[in-house]
Amino acid sequence: MALLAEHQFKQLPADKQVDTRSFLESVSYLPSFFDCLGSTVFSPIKADVSGNITKIKAVYDTNPTRFKTLQHILEAEKEMHGAEWPKVGATLALMWLKRALKFIQVLLQSIADGERDDTNPNLIRVNATKAYEMALKRYHGWLVQKLFKAAVYAAPYKSDFLKALSKGRDVKEEECLEKIRQFLVNFTATVDAIYEMYSKMNAELDYTV
Repeated sequence: MALLAEHQFKQLPADKQVDTRSFLESVSYLPSFFDCLGSTVFSPIKADVSGNITKIKAVYDTNPTRFKTLQHILEAEKEMHGAEWPKVGATLALMWLKRALKFIQVLLQSIADGERDDTNPNLIRVNATKAYEMALKRYHGWLVQKLFKAAVYAAPYKSDFLKALSKGRDVKEEECLEKIRQFLVNFTATVDAIYEMYSKMNAELDYTV
């Protein structure tokens, strides 16, 4: 559980504004989450997550004061890009990144809630399928959906997944699940706040890749 426990997301302020620097620091460790899923089929998602984080950071680094929160970035890019917005810049990168974060959130929550296939309780296929269907499937065309189906079937045993999250250390399952629940508190709040921001600013796009 070390991977998540060592990189907790910060609690959001009352106005739910997400501090850009703190957010970037926290998400920078998440690409390696996809290594814990064991299959190289997840490599494209890992690469997308890393690429989108890099794009957001590049914008932030141009003016950290101006782009103190994620909302400041969206507002500035809306003003800068006019009709091209929101399909540009950090706004587009964050749109895709939040979907990957939602995938992680639903997957972990499903495991923490004990959802499983009773005939194969040590598989996380049920959890990964739920996460994919809720977070990403609607944005993927037929071919990408096929690739993800293969990735889900290549997902590791739950025991191996939890061990990978714990950086190879043997830990008790319940102890691991408790740390996942702790991680999910601020992580879920952050993901929800970003989704809410996109909805309020009418920045969500519904095209497929």
